[in-house]
Amino acid sequence: MAVMHQHLPLEQVRPGMVLSDVLLDAHGQVLLPQGAVLTENMLALMPRHGIDMLPIQAPPPSPEEIAAQQAADSERLAYLFRKHDPDDPLDAATTLLRNYVTAYRLGTGEAA
Repeated sequence: MAVMHQHLPLEQVRPGMVLSDVLLDAHGQVLLPQGAVLTENMLALMPRHGIDMLPIQAPPPSPEEIAAQQAADSERLAYLFRKHDPDDPLDAATTLLRNYVTAYRLGTGEAA
């Protein structure tokens, strides 16, 4: 799974936040590795290296946000396949396609 991140101005970054990518200086030297937990001292040294934005790891989505996204995805799939009758034996290809798209979009990993 890809790490979700956001680029924040240095003024908005707080100690305890986590870098989502390797932090390089203007010469390409590694200042901090990916996943480093930022401290107050680290943040104080950033302007010295010409850094005014940091790639910060976004917090994981809450269970409520995940459920809302899955509901929206299910609603969208129902709309996309609104003319499809899953019980129609002559439309097996569309049924298979719908199962694969549903498994992909909802992250179930199962396509039957």
